[in-house]
Amino acid sequence: MQKIKIPVNDPANFSFQECLHFLGRSDKECLHYIVDGKLRRMVLAGGEPVVVEIAPGNDVAYLEATVLAPVGIVFPEKDIQDFVTRWLHLDADLREFYDYTWTDPLLRGLAAEYRGLRLVGMPDLFEAITWPIIGQQINLSFAYTLRQRFIHHFGYHASVDGTDYYLYPHPAVIASLPPEALTPMQFSRSKALYLVETAKVLASGQLSEQTMAALDYTAARDRLVALKGIGNWSANYTLMKYSRFPQAVLLEDVGLQNAIRQRLQLPAKPSMAQLQEYARPWQQHAAYAIFYLWRSLLPPLNV
Repeated sequence: MQKIKIPVNDPANFSFQECLHFLGRSDKECLHYIVDGKLRRMVLAGGEPVVVEIAPGNDVAYLEATVLAPVGIVFPEKDIQDFVTRWLHLDADLREFYDYTWTDPLLRGLAAEYRGLRLVGMPDLFEAITWPIIGQQINLSFAYTLRQRFIHHFGYHASVDGTDYYLYPHPAVIASLPPEALTPMQFSRSKALYLVETAKVLASGQLSEQTMAALDYTAARDRLVALKGIGNWSANYTLMKYSRFPQAVLLEDVGLQNAIRQRLQLPAKPSMAQLQEYARPWQQHAAYAIFYLWRSLLPPLNV
Protein backbone atom coordinates (compact mmCIF):
# COMPACT_ATOMS: atom_id res chain seq x y z
CA MET A 1 0.00 0.00 0.00
CA GLN A 2 1.15 3.53 -0.77
CA LYS A 3 2.14 5.43 2.37
CA ILE A 4 2.68 9.18 2.47
CA LYS A 5 4.35 11.25 5.17
CA ILE A 6 2.64 14.57 5.91
CA PRO A 7 4.74 17.08 7.89
CA VAL A 8 3.28 18.72 11.01
CA ASN A 9 4.47 22.23 11.79
CA ASP A 10 4.87 23.13 15.48
CA PRO A 11 4.43 19.44 16.44
CA ALA A 12 4.68 20.16 20.17
CA ASN A 13 1.36 21.95 19.79
CA PHE A 14 -0.48 19.36 17.71
CA SER A 15 -2.91 16.79 19.05
CA PHE A 16 -4.36 14.29 16.60
CA GLN A 17 -6.74 13.15 19.35
CA GLU A 18 -8.13 16.65 19.85
CA CYS A 19 -8.71 16.96 16.12
CA LEU A 20 -10.47 13.58 16.08
CA HIS A 21 -12.64 14.65 18.99
CA PHE A 22 -13.84 17.69 17.08
CA LEU A 23 -14.31 15.72 13.86
CA GLY A 24 -16.40 13.12 15.68
CA ARG A 25 -19.01 15.52 16.99
CA SER A 26 -21.84 14.35 14.69
CA ASP A 27 -23.09 10.82 13.98
CA LYS A 28 -24.45 12.12 10.66
CA GLU A 29 -20.99 12.86 9.28
CA CYS A 30 -20.44 11.01 5.99
CA LEU A 31 -17.35 12.60 4.43
CA HIS A 32 -15.00 11.07 6.98
CA TYR A 33 -14.99 8.27 9.52
CA ILE A 34 -13.02 7.64 12.70
CA VAL A 35 -11.93 4.00 12.89
CA ASP A 36 -9.68 2.70 15.68
CA GLY A 37 -8.24 6.13 16.35
CA LYS A 38 -7.56 6.84 12.68
CA LEU A 39 -9.26 9.03 10.08
CA ARG A 40 -10.62 7.68 6.82
CA ARG A 41 -12.02 9.68 3.94
CA MET A 42 -12.12 9.95 0.17
CA VAL A 43 -10.02 12.67 -1.46
CA LEU A 44 -9.02 13.55 -5.00
CA ALA A 45 -5.45 12.73 -6.06
CA GLY A 46 -4.47 13.32 -9.65
CA GLY A 47 -8.14 13.98 -10.33
CA GLU A 48 -9.08 10.47 -9.14
CA PRO A 49 -11.08 9.54 -6.00
CA VAL A 50 -8.83 7.85 -3.47
CA VAL A 51 -9.69 6.48 -0.01
CA VAL A 52 -6.99 7.26 2.53
CA GLU A 53 -6.44 6.44 6.17
CA ILE A 54 -4.66 9.09 8.24
CA ALA A 55 -2.85 8.25 11.46
CA PRO A 56 -0.02 9.56 13.63
CA GLY A 57 3.44 8.72 12.27
CA ASN A 58 6.29 7.13 14.18
CA ASP A 59 7.60 10.66 14.72
CA VAL A 60 5.41 13.45 16.15
CA ALA A 61 6.61 15.71 13.34
CA TYR A 62 4.42 14.02 10.76
CA LEU A 63 1.19 12.14 10.08
CA GLU A 64 1.04 9.15 7.79
CA ALA A 65 -1.59 8.66 5.09
CA THR A 66 -2.15 5.17 3.70
CA VAL A 67 -4.00 4.71 0.40
CA LEU A 68 -6.64 2.03 1.04
CA ALA A 69 -8.24 2.07 -2.42
CA PRO A 70 -7.79 1.74 -5.27
CA VAL A 71 -4.80 -0.55 -4.77
CA GLY A 72 -1.97 -1.12 -7.19
CA ILE A 73 -1.82 2.50 -8.37
CA VAL A 74 0.63 5.17 -7.21
CA PHE A 75 -1.13 8.50 -6.74
CA PRO A 76 0.42 11.99 -6.57
CA GLU A 77 1.61 12.39 -2.99
CA LYS A 78 1.42 16.17 -3.09
CA ASP A 79 -2.35 16.19 -3.70
CA ILE A 80 -2.94 14.08 -0.59
CA GLN A 81 -0.39 16.00 1.47
CA ASP A 82 -1.92 19.34 0.49
CA PHE A 83 -5.48 18.22 1.26
CA VAL A 84 -4.69 16.82 4.71
CA THR A 85 -2.47 19.80 5.55
CA ARG A 86 -5.26 22.24 4.73
CA TRP A 87 -7.94 20.13 6.37
CA LEU A 88 -6.13 19.78 9.72
CA HIS A 89 -4.16 23.06 9.46
CA LEU A 90 -0.90 21.16 9.85
CA ASP A 91 1.14 24.14 8.67
CA ALA A 92 -0.08 26.33 11.56
CA ASP A 93 2.07 27.57 14.42
CA LEU A 94 0.02 27.98 17.59
CA ARG A 95 2.68 29.44 19.88
CA GLU A 96 1.76 33.08 19.34
CA PHE A 97 -1.96 32.36 19.82
CA TYR A 98 -1.29 30.34 22.96
CA ASP A 99 0.82 33.14 24.40
CA TYR A 100 -1.96 35.58 23.62
CA THR A 101 -4.65 33.55 25.41
CA TRP A 102 -2.97 34.21 28.76
CA THR A 103 -3.55 37.95 28.28
CA ASP A 104 -7.26 37.60 27.50
CA PRO A 105 -9.60 36.79 30.45
CA LEU A 106 -12.15 35.12 28.16
CA LEU A 107 -9.58 32.83 26.52
CA ARG A 108 -7.30 32.17 29.48
CA GLY A 109 -6.92 28.43 30.12
CA LEU A 110 -8.24 27.29 26.74
CA ALA A 111 -4.74 26.64 25.38
CA ALA A 112 -3.90 24.30 28.25
CA GLU A 113 -7.27 22.55 28.15
CA TYR A 114 -7.34 21.88 24.40
CA ARG A 115 -3.64 22.01 23.59
CA GLY A 116 -2.87 20.81 20.11
CA LEU A 117 -6.31 21.34 18.59
CA ARG A 118 -5.97 22.77 15.10
CA LEU A 119 -8.63 24.78 13.31
CA VAL A 120 -10.17 21.95 11.30
CA GLY A 121 -11.03 23.43 7.93
CA MET A 122 -12.76 22.72 4.64
CA PRO A 123 -10.35 22.45 1.69
CA ASP A 124 -13.27 22.35 -0.78
CA LEU A 125 -14.48 25.86 -1.65
CA PHE A 126 -17.99 24.78 -2.63
CA GLU A 127 -18.43 22.92 0.65
CA ALA A 128 -17.09 25.85 2.64
CA ILE A 129 -19.59 28.24 1.03
CA THR A 130 -22.62 25.95 1.04
CA TRP A 131 -22.30 24.47 4.54
CA PRO A 132 -23.17 27.80 6.21
CA ILE A 133 -26.06 28.21 3.74
CA ILE A 134 -27.37 24.79 4.77
CA GLY A 135 -26.99 25.65 8.46
CA GLN A 136 -28.72 29.03 8.42
CA GLN A 137 -31.56 29.48 10.93
CA ILE A 138 -31.77 25.82 11.97
CA ASN A 139 -30.16 23.85 14.78
CA LEU A 140 -26.87 22.04 14.17
CA SER A 141 -28.37 18.54 14.29
CA PHE A 142 -30.89 19.26 11.54
CA ALA A 143 -28.19 21.05 9.53
CA TYR A 144 -26.13 17.86 9.59
CA THR A 145 -29.19 15.89 8.48
CA LEU A 146 -29.68 18.17 5.47
CA ARG A 147 -25.97 18.08 4.64
CA GLN A 148 -25.99 14.27 4.79
CA ARG A 149 -28.96 14.11 2.39
CA PHE A 150 -27.28 16.60 0.06
CA ILE A 151 -24.07 14.53 -0.05
CA HIS A 152 -25.83 11.17 -0.36
CA HIS A 153 -28.02 12.33 -3.23
CA PHE A 154 -25.49 14.32 -5.26
CA GLY A 155 -21.95 13.44 -4.18
CA TYR A 156 -19.65 10.94 -5.86
CA HIS A 157 -19.92 7.59 -4.06
CA ALA A 158 -17.88 4.39 -3.84
CA SER A 159 -18.08 1.43 -1.49
CA VAL A 160 -14.79 0.09 -0.10
CA ASP A 161 -14.76 -2.96 2.18
CA GLY A 162 -18.44 -2.44 2.99
CA THR A 163 -18.10 1.27 3.86
CA ASP A 164 -19.67 4.00 1.75
CA TYR A 165 -17.31 6.88 0.96
CA TYR A 166 -18.39 10.17 -0.60
CA LEU A 167 -16.97 13.28 -2.18
CA TYR A 168 -18.83 16.52 -1.61
CA PRO A 169 -21.13 17.32 -4.57
CA HIS A 170 -19.43 19.08 -7.47
CA PRO A 171 -20.75 22.56 -8.30
CA ALA A 172 -21.54 21.50 -11.89
CA VAL A 173 -23.87 18.77 -10.60
CA ILE A 174 -25.87 21.16 -8.41
CA ALA A 175 -25.83 23.92 -11.04
CA SER A 176 -27.69 21.61 -13.41
CA LEU A 177 -30.59 21.14 -10.98
CA PRO A 178 -33.78 23.16 -10.62
CA PRO A 179 -34.12 24.38 -7.00
CA GLU A 180 -37.25 22.21 -6.72
CA ALA A 181 -34.99 19.13 -6.77
CA LEU A 182 -33.82 20.00 -3.25
CA THR A 183 -37.11 20.82 -1.55
CA PRO A 184 -38.20 17.15 -1.09
CA MET A 185 -35.13 16.79 1.15
CA GLN A 186 -36.59 19.52 3.42
CA PHE A 187 -34.49 22.36 2.10
CA SER A 188 -36.51 25.56 2.17
CA ARG A 189 -37.19 27.12 -1.21
CA SER A 190 -34.81 29.97 -0.45
CA LYS A 191 -31.96 27.64 0.61
CA ALA A 192 -32.50 25.47 -2.45
CA LEU A 193 -32.27 28.56 -4.64
CA TYR A 194 -29.13 29.82 -2.87
CA LEU A 195 -27.39 26.44 -3.25
CA VAL A 196 -28.16 26.19 -6.96
CA GLU A 197 -27.22 29.82 -7.64
CA THR A 198 -23.95 29.44 -5.72
CA ALA A 199 -23.18 26.29 -7.68
CA LYS A 200 -23.75 28.16 -10.94
CA VAL A 201 -21.29 30.88 -9.92
CA LEU A 202 -18.58 28.32 -9.18
CA ALA A 203 -19.35 26.04 -12.12
CA SER A 204 -19.12 28.98 -14.52
CA GLY A 205 -15.76 30.06 -13.15
CA GLN A 206 -17.04 33.44 -11.94
CA LEU A 207 -15.68 32.43 -8.53
CA SER A 208 -12.84 29.94 -8.13
CA GLU A 209 -10.05 28.82 -5.84
CA GLN A 210 -7.67 30.96 -7.88
CA THR A 211 -9.95 34.01 -7.50
CA MET A 212 -10.18 33.56 -3.75
CA ALA A 213 -6.44 33.05 -3.38
CA ALA A 214 -5.80 36.43 -4.99
CA LEU A 215 -8.07 38.40 -2.64
CA ASP A 216 -7.25 39.91 0.73
CA TYR A 217 -9.64 39.45 3.65
CA THR A 218 -11.84 42.49 2.98
CA ALA A 219 -12.09 41.88 -0.76
CA ALA A 220 -12.84 38.19 -0.24
CA ARG A 221 -15.58 38.97 2.28
CA ASP A 222 -17.15 41.51 -0.08
CA ARG A 223 -17.04 39.01 -2.94
CA LEU A 224 -18.80 36.36 -0.89
CA VAL A 225 -21.43 38.70 0.52
CA ALA A 226 -22.34 39.59 -3.07
CA LEU A 227 -23.61 36.00 -3.52
CA LYS A 228 -27.29 35.27 -2.89
CA GLY A 229 -27.86 33.88 0.58
CA ILE A 230 -24.43 34.84 1.93
CA GLY A 231 -24.36 37.34 4.76
CA ASN A 232 -21.56 38.44 7.07
CA TRP A 233 -21.67 35.28 9.20
CA SER A 234 -21.64 32.92 6.22
CA ALA A 235 -18.84 34.86 4.52
CA ASN A 236 -16.67 34.86 7.63
CA TYR A 237 -17.31 31.16 8.18
CA THR A 238 -15.99 30.45 4.67
CA LEU A 239 -13.02 32.75 5.19
CA MET A 240 -12.18 30.99 8.46
CA LYS A 241 -12.59 27.40 7.28
CA TYR A 242 -11.44 27.63 3.66
CA SER A 243 -9.27 30.71 3.21
CA ARG A 244 -7.76 30.53 6.72
CA PHE A 245 -7.96 34.26 7.31
CA PRO A 246 -7.03 34.57 10.99
CA GLN A 247 -9.07 37.75 11.48
CA ALA A 248 -12.39 36.16 10.44
CA VAL A 249 -14.90 37.02 13.19
CA LEU A 250 -18.34 35.39 13.48
CA LEU A 251 -19.97 37.51 16.17
CA GLU A 252 -23.43 36.49 14.92
CA ASP A 253 -22.67 32.83 15.64
CA VAL A 254 -25.01 31.27 18.20
CA GLY A 255 -22.41 28.73 19.28
CA LEU A 256 -19.89 31.49 20.01
CA GLN A 257 -22.49 33.41 21.97
CA ASN A 258 -23.36 30.33 24.03
CA ALA A 259 -19.70 29.57 24.69
CA ILE A 260 -19.05 33.10 25.94
CA ARG A 261 -22.16 33.02 28.07
CA GLN A 262 -21.04 29.76 29.70
CA ARG A 263 -17.45 30.82 30.29
CA LEU A 264 -18.45 34.14 31.85
CA GLN A 265 -21.56 32.71 33.55
CA LEU A 266 -23.72 35.45 32.09
CA PRO A 267 -27.48 35.43 32.78
CA ALA A 268 -28.22 35.78 29.06
CA LYS A 269 -26.45 35.73 25.71
CA PRO A 270 -24.12 38.70 25.33
CA SER A 271 -25.32 41.64 23.28
CA MET A 272 -23.66 42.56 20.00
CA ALA A 273 -22.00 45.50 21.75
CA GLN A 274 -20.57 43.13 24.37
CA LEU A 275 -19.43 40.68 21.70
CA GLN A 276 -17.63 43.44 19.83
CA GLU A 277 -15.91 44.46 23.05
CA TYR A 278 -14.78 40.89 23.81
CA ALA A 279 -13.52 40.34 20.25
CA ARG A 280 -11.88 43.71 19.65
CA PRO A 281 -8.44 42.68 21.01
CA TRP A 282 -8.34 39.35 19.13
CA GLN A 283 -7.34 40.74 15.72
CA GLN A 284 -5.12 38.12 14.05
CA HIS A 285 -6.15 35.56 16.68
CA ALA A 286 -9.91 35.86 16.06
CA ALA A 287 -10.45 32.65 14.07
CA TYR A 288 -8.59 30.48 16.58
CA ALA A 289 -10.23 32.24 19.52
CA ILE A 290 -13.66 31.43 18.11
CA PHE A 291 -12.70 27.85 17.25
CA TYR A 292 -11.41 27.18 20.77
CA LEU A 293 -14.53 28.71 22.26
CA TRP A 294 -16.60 26.38 20.07
CA ARG A 295 -14.51 23.49 21.38
CA SER A 296 -15.46 24.44 24.93
CA LEU A 297 -19.06 23.48 24.12
CA LEU A 298 -18.08 19.86 23.42
CA PRO A 299 -17.62 17.19 26.13
CA PRO A 300 -14.12 16.70 27.53
CA LEU A 301 -11.72 14.45 25.67
CA ASN A 302 -11.44 11.06 27.31
CA VAL A 303 -7.83 9.98 26.91
